[in-house]
Amino acid sequence: MSKSDLKLDWCSHAAAKYAVEHWHYSKSMPAGTKVRVGVWERDVFIGVLIFSSGSTINIGSPYGLKQIEVCELTRVALNHHVSAVSRILAIALKMVSRQSIGLKLVVSYADQNKDHHGGIYQASNWVYVGESVGASCLEMTSGEVLHRRSAFERYGTSSVEKLGATRIQGLGKHKYLYPLTPEMQGKIEPLRKPYPKRAIAKGSPQSNADNGGAVPTRSLQPLAKTE
Repeated sequence: MSKSDLKLDWCSHAAAKYAVEHWHYSKSMPAGTKVRVGVWERDVFIGVLIFSSGSTINIGSPYGLKQIEVCELTRVALNHHVSAVSRILAIALKMVSRQSIGLKLVVSYADQNKDHHGGIYQASNWVYVGESVGASCLEMTSGEVLHRRSAFERYGTSSVEKLGATRIQGLGKHKYLYPLTPEMQGKIEPLRKPYPKRAIAKGSPQSNADNGGAVPTRSLQPLAKTE
């Protein structure tokens, strides 16, 4: 596939929601302010990358940053694709950096509860800084393990009783950082730890396609597409 066959552009909430519900394990849109980068191959919509304001107001505190100086990559939802995810991610990061003046750092997590170890971040040379503390999770009757926040985003409740779930202690998430400025690179590089290896080989977790090629109508919005 040639470089011209891959295109990234800002996309609508509807297109992003479709991608997440069909091609991401969470099946739910993240909460909070978000920026949506759509992905097309040969003019076919194949997914979205979503950058959000972060799961906590203290997301930038460990690195001496204000909340407006850091964001979180919260969804990589892609259908079957030819382009390397690392290439797609690199383009998306440049777009977000150019649009969001003052942004210095991107944070992302790989969920061990879903057998993810962060392969796309390792391929893109993100800085791995270790595991977060395991959070309280819900084990659904299907056997699926969901963080309480993910359960709420999907079902509108995280009540054990209403969902018929069992509360368990989940594994911590692998945490990765991507600096957007030379200064931030210098700050976080000393924090780098050896990359974790995949615990269970189940194929690429980033190509979360459960259904084939239904494609939403392309809908672009102006540059200020946050909500």
